Amino acid sequence: MADEVLIVDDDTRLSAMVRDYLEENGFSVRTAATANGGLTELSRRGPAAVILDIMLPDLDGFETCRRIRAVSDVPVLMLTAKGDEMDRIVGLEIGADDYLPKPFNPRELLARLKAILRRRGGSTRGSDHRVMRFGRLEIDPGSRIAKIDGNPCSLTSYQFDLLVALAENAGRTLSRDQLMDKVKGTELEAFDRSIDVHVSRIRAAIEDDPKHPKRIVTVRGAGYVFARYQDGG
Repeated sequence: MADEVLIVDDDTRLSAMVRDYLEENGFSVRTAATANGGLTELSRRGPAAVILDIMLPDLDGFETCRRIRAVSDVPVLMLTAKGDEMDRIVGLEIGADDYLPKPFNPRELLARLKAILRRRGGSTRGSDHRVMRFGRLEIDPGSRIAKIDGNPCSLTSYQFDLLVALAENAGRTLSRDQLMDKVKGTELEAFDRSIDVHVSRIRAAIEDDPKHPKRIVTVRGAGYVFARYQDGG
């Protein structure tokens, strides 16, 4: 059965072009021209992924993404204004899995869509059922769940894979480029700040005090290191 994608964009010509291209490449596609229409479609039948534009006639894409995240962890690929880095950062902060600036090449959209679906499907890590434990933090790559004190952490698919990459290299400093190589699995362009935003979100989920992190530590000028020993362990 083909993966179903929901496109939420009021540019009907663009939506039709993307729909045709994705359908030619094996996807099933539904479209909505408003945020509320997209949220209704999402509630009717959960898609495999959502392509969400920021500029919508009723709600903006940021608020729409927040509402999606309140009810679903479906992968969200956000379409942003070309060159507007702040839009991309905000989109990642509120739970988008990836971003793509307009105008874009449909082949790149397809590549990014496949990448977030691979991460969600756990194709690169899904066979690994080894649970990693760091004090009160438990990371299960098999079920793709991280827990603190037994309570699930709220992480996007990208953020979970980033956490796994850090945990698998506990005690080793990883640069932003190394992290992007390990998590993205593609040679698609990514801007440095995206890693920082995702790490901030992970810290908010797993740290007792995100402003003074002890699990994921910044190594100035080098990258990040995941603490090998945590919670006194």
